[in-house]
This record gives sequence, C-alpha cells and structure tokens, in this order.
Amino acid sequence: MNMASQLIVIPGGRTGHRIGPNAILDVADALRAEQGEQCAREVFASAGLERYLDEPPARMVDEHEVAELHRKLRMALGEWPAMDIERQAGIATAQHLLQRHIPSTYQWMLRRLPDRIAGRVLLSSIVQDSRSFAGSARVTASYTVPLRLSIENNPMCRDSHTDVPDCAYYAAALERLFRVLVASRARVSETECEARGDSACCFEIRLR
Repeated sequence: MNMASQLIVIPGGRTGHRIGPNAILDVADALRAEQGEQCAREVFASAGLERYLDEPPARMVDEHEVAELHRKLRMALGEWPAMDIERQAGIATAQHLLQRHIPSTYQWMLRRLPDRIAGRVLLSSIVQDSRSFAGSARVTASYTVPLRLSIENNPMCRDSHTDVPDCAYYAAALERLFRVLVASRARVSETECEARGDSACCFEIRLR
C-alpha cells in the first residue's frame, strides 16, 4: 500500500532526499491560524522559505528545508508554543492522508480487524513508507505491547537541541492515524528524542 503518493522520496536537492510538502504546508496553515500572517512570514523568512507562503509547494521538498523550518519555528516561538503548532500540523497531515492517499478499502479492512492486529498492520505500512515522511532517516518498528516506532537521523531534529522530546509533528500524525484506523483511544508518546541527546526518536503507541 502506498499511503501517500505525494510523499515519495526522490533524489535531488541539498541532501539528496525529499519529503512530502505537507510537512511545510500544514505548518504554514497552523502558524497563520495561531500567530497570524506576519509571524508566519517572519518564521518562514528566517528559514529562507517565505516563497512557499505565496506559492505553496505542490511537489516534494528537500528534507533540509523541512528541518530548517521546524528548527526556526522552535527558535522563534519557544519549545512549547512551537510544539503546539507542530501538533496541529501533524493532525492536519494525517487528515490529508486519510482523505486523499490511504485507500478506502484499506481503511475499511483495518477498522474490522482486532486492535492488536490492525495496529501491527498499520505500523508495518508506516515503516514501509517511512522515507516519504522521514527522508534519509532510518525507521524501524517493534511489534510489542506497546507498539514502538524509532527514527534515527531524524530530519526534524537536525541541528536542534531541546530539553524535552520535541517531535510533536510525528507524534500527532501517528496518534491521529491510529485513533481513526485502529483504536479510538490510542495514544502516542515520544519517549526519546535526538534533539534531547538520545540516540533516536522513539514513539510508544498504546492502543488501550
């Protein structure tokens, strides 16, 4: 299953890896809604990406641009306000996938499987499509209870240093997908983060 035909890695750009444009588009929307147009332009300009506010990217973007935008967002707003923006953006990205890229037959199947099986199937699909949202990162999964997803060399954390786990964008997107497709009370928490100095960004997915 290709969860996101718009989110496929192709070579090119400064890093040689690309990520789907929602990692930028949904941040722009959330930032405008919460902080206003001027703040959005200041943040995007500091990342060298103000052009995307006037001409939103319709194709893949360099993972370096995504990393720089999320880093500048944290610098401009501070950790907690930035994490709130990233959570909103992550939820919006998940909704985009559900509405446009995850086949309805696949969604129907997952909703009819037992939670534990559906969770493993969905997690496996996410890992298979991982380069679409994590670029050059190495993404692995552990099909235990709770389920676990690990991202090594995470573009979102590149050159970032925080005191708390800081991948709210990924955590929110994962949680929304699992709540809609697997278990309505699913919860995703980031237990380790490269921005905090850990060896990988690790997420626990609890279905109950």
